[in-house]
Amino acid sequence: MATLIRTTFVKVITPAHGGKIAGCTIIQNRSIMGKALRESLPPRPPKPAPFDYVNKDYSWLRSLFDRTTHRFDENTKVLVVEGPVAAGKTKFAAALAEDLGMKHFPEANMDIHYIRPNGIDLRMFDKDIPEDTRTFDHVNFNCHPNHRLAGNFQIMMYMARYGQYIDALAHLFNTGQGVVLERSPYSDFVFLEAMFSQKYISRGIKSVYYELRNNTIEELMRPHLVIYLDVPVDKVSEAIKKRGLKHEVDGKALTPAFLTEMEHQYKNKYLRDISTHAELLVYDWTGGGDVEVVVEDIERLDFDKYTEREEPKMKDWRLPREVEWADQRQVYTNNKHYLMNLFNIPRTDVPELITQADDGYLRDKVIYDHPAFQYTVGYSAKDQGLLFKNKVPKYHEFV
Repeated sequence: MATLIRTTFVKVITPAHGGKIAGCTIIQNRSIMGKALRESLPPRPPKPAPFDYVNKDYSWLRSLFDRTTHRFDENTKVLVVEGPVAAGKTKFAAALAEDLGMKHFPEANMDIHYIRPNGIDLRMFDKDIPEDTRTFDHVNFNCHPNHRLAGNFQIMMYMARYGQYIDALAHLFNTGQGVVLERSPYSDFVFLEAMFSQKYISRGIKSVYYELRNNTIEELMRPHLVIYLDVPVDKVSEAIKKRGLKHEVDGKALTPAFLTEMEHQYKNKYLRDISTHAELLVYDWTGGGDVEVVVEDIERLDFDKYTEREEPKMKDWRLPREVEWADQRQVYTNNKHYLMNLFNIPRTDVPELITQADDGYLRDKVIYDHPAFQYTVGYSAKDQGLLFKNKVPKYHEFV
């Protein structure tokens, strides 16, 4: 059974207590509700139907008739599951989302960048394009952590997590359904720091990363709850071998030193920082744990008790007027392209991030000469009467 460590007001709970909160100094009201508790209550009036944010913009005019908070309930929350490699985050996050009636977002990866809306995976072109312009994903990183493209890979991973987090916020604001993510842009730096500590990347890459992070991270709304699944480094190494992914087991990246630095960054930096805003639950997940017990612990948290103006906890989610909720909803629903454009900071002083013009031209020629890229996204050879064509995919469909 998992061991629970609650910061601030909950003492360490031993396995003998079944992982439940045993030492609260504050009496809390129920907030998030699990499936069993929801089913024990009388039926509620139905919420407004979800807004089709995938195909429609949330305009100012629409905001006059479609109020954002009318879809919200106690489970309209952002939860993030964190932990080391091979800790069991995916299985846990999926089960937690199901119990809480939330949408599960699996961990972001480079597929977000490489698999295009037409289904073409850009990795198929690697054999035909210059080496510096080839794709580089987690498999490549694990096998070749000192590669020239490793730094660009980590920057693109931050961008992938950032874009996914915007999608999660858009879902929450337009449906009222809570979301459960595996890792987030707020914790991505633990990988960057571990890579830098092992000299996988240069100081220049680190400088660019933090410049991009500082220019983008404040545009998001921090999670309500972070759940950290704690597993010692030696057990993480065992779990990696047990999982048996060739690029992890035979790769050179996930060394004990790398995993130790990840743990250090998580516990001494990320968890300390995020706990100033979000609630934090830390579990000893060495032997796994029971999702139902975690749900019971979550139900004891009162997210609405932080009401003081200067209180940092939940500050992002204390919007006093409906118009402010509508403004935030418009940003995440309509303006993902604007937020992603914040990454366009020109830095020409880091050689690993520079592609020669001739190499870039050859890459684009190979890719865009492929028949699948003959037409712009949303168009095909079957289209006729283009003057009247008005169905163009929204930006988030092809970012």
